[in-house]
Amino acid sequence: MQNALVVADDLTGAIDTGHGFAARGRGVRVRLRGERRDAPGQAVERDVLAVDTDSREAAPAVAAEAVTRAIDAYPADLVYKKVDSTLRGNVVSEVDAAVAATDADLAVVAPAFPATGRTTEDGTHFVDGAPLAEAGYGVDESDLPTFFAPSRYVVEHLSLDTVASGAEAIHDALSAFPGDQPVLAVCDATTDDHLAAVASGAAAVADEGGADDNQGNRDVLFVGSGGLAKHVAVPGEARPTTVGAVGRPKTLGVVGSTNERTLVQLAAIPDEFVVKLDPAAAARDPEETGQRGAVRLKRLFERSDRAVVTAATSVADVERARTVAGETGADAGERVATALAAAASGAVAASQPGGLVLTGGAVARAVLTELEAPELALTGRAVADGVPESVVARGPAQGMRVVTKAGGFGSERTILDCLDAV
Repeated sequence: MQNALVVADDLTGAIDTGHGFAARGRGVRVRLRGERRDAPGQAVERDVLAVDTDSREAAPAVAAEAVTRAIDAYPADLVYKKVDSTLRGNVVSEVDAAVAATDADLAVVAPAFPATGRTTEDGTHFVDGAPLAEAGYGVDESDLPTFFAPSRYVVEHLSLDTVASGAEAIHDALSAFPGDQPVLAVCDATTDDHLAAVASGAAAVADEGGADDNQGNRDVLFVGSGGLAKHVAVPGEARPTTVGAVGRPKTLGVVGSTNERTLVQLAAIPDEFVVKLDPAAAARDPEETGQRGAVRLKRLFERSDRAVVTAATSVADVERARTVAGETGADAGERVATALAAAASGAVAASQPGGLVLTGGAVARAVLTELEAPELALTGRAVADGVPESVVARGPAQGMRVVTKAGGFGSERTILDCLDAV
């Protein structure tokens, strides 16, 4: 049994949320597939386990079932449902499924991640100061209570005034909600201190006794991004987990995100270190395109200690891949991810780099799957906020250092900084 379980809908989210616990000395492992139990005779009692259900792009009912299976597969004293800080994916259906699977009385929901520009004030969720619906993430609702209104459960709102008043005020507000049915308490937060107070106030509600008191003894589900995770206390004794990193010097970057910020970060990398796959060819024949990319990466590694592979350096590249994939009804993102993973796998086999820098959750998952790396051990270190470091814990690639970054944040130099760090 785990002390804590993190359930995320994509891999970079599972890793950066798990980092919030690892940075405080907890032993954290990340699994690529959340619904698969440990094999008979190989059950492991982990401190904190983060699992990726890979359900962001799934149908809502499929995503909900994936969450249920993950929670059933890995019982834990505390469950943290990770949601995207820009509320992409099947957020409401997955949170509802987590409430049901944990039999929680109260879900404390705080998706803010101030360190990466995500804040919530007066119920409105912002990205770098812009309301979420205007920030270009494909989410058309900025108001959190309205966003969660389709939930099967009662939705309540904790204002910034309440949150800023501290943990005791938050505890009192949460305790005042009726206890006859589950409640989703969506919380404002604009600073890390606010998130710390939310975590503390919610923990107090969960910890207090009084089974005969309708206002006490509640089972609490924590729901948030990587921001809230930094402040949620894990029950039980810490069980650190370590995996020795290999000492090989070369670093391979695989950039799959096509977010505008990622494209800016790619532009900052000198062309001599970048191998670009043809996006149309990747969408048409991903395996062949990836194999050709691997040959080019091998040649680059013969003269350099770093190499970066991508299939998109502009919005036009994205459209080219979509056009070609659309001709056969294929998914352009999946085809490109397959091509990048094939290129990375070939480069790892040929050049034996000691580290990986992976940008974009879908591509990170594709690369690690291709490398037969089902589990990562977090080190507790990070290149920057939201950019954690881990080590491959099992499989042929065991010991490789891995730095992961979601596409939607970071400065112009973030990918360069990751390459330097690894």
